[in-house]
Amino acid sequence: MTEEDAINKLIEIINQAEELLCKNDNVECLRRWNKNAEIVIEKFFGRNSKHLENFNKYGYASGNPLLGNQLIKVYQGHTNSNITVLKSCIDEIKEYGFESSNKVIETSAIDKIKLIIKRFHQIARQLRKRHSDRATLEIEDEYDVQDLFHALLKLYFDDVRAEEWTPSYAGSASRVDFLLKNEQIIIEIKKTRQGLKNKEVGEQLIIDTHKYQTHPDCKNLICFVYDPEGRISNPRGIENDLSKEFNGLPVLVFITPH
Repeated sequence: MTEEDAINKLIEIINQAEELLCKNDNVECLRRWNKNAEIVIEKFFGRNSKHLENFNKYGYASGNPLLGNQLIKVYQGHTNSNITVLKSCIDEIKEYGFESSNKVIETSAIDKIKLIIKRFHQIARQLRKRHSDRATLEIEDEYDVQDLFHALLKLYFDDVRAEEWTPSYAGSASRVDFLLKNEQIIIEIKKTRQGLKNKEVGEQLIIDTHKYQTHPDCKNLICFVYDPEGRISNPRGIENDLSKEFNGLPVLVFITPH
């Protein structure tokens, strides 16, 4: 495929989205558009490309609890954000060529963290199986999650700073769970429990995004919610609603297992 062909196809997809946005009332069409656009991006740039990762930050969950005009507005916002991603793809092809844009990139720091999160529940379960019933780490509370996650971060990162203090927010200072200073990533970890479910988790994550905007080393915020008992009824909805930019700070929320 030539650069011109790729650019024309991306422009076609953008035009389709803009036409749907003008109609203002069809959530299913926006969801189908998103899926079709995702397939094209994966075909052009690869399943592990940064282009697809950026596009998938703005998903369209079928289980979203919002209804009517509220849901339409959310989906319209996601679509506008994904149009921006597609335009960025076009700019990159024009600047560096299609072959350069299509190269598989080295695994990013965020991808490494995502892999840890994805495998975390399997690792926690495996730790329970020890020879001769020897003592092991039982994941019973948030501190246990932090301890195991800290150890797993050491697989990829040399400088992992635990319980780093943040600048004052709302009159008081607080601590982040982990700071990867070289990568400028803050990781916030939570474990669901009685009294910490959908609403409470969402509220805490929103507060966290405001707190960490003032941290000088925070260029990306990753929030990992460990929910082994399945207390959160709509994890995809929370992930999709909160995985976005807050005042210029990219936020990614992951809830596992589900």
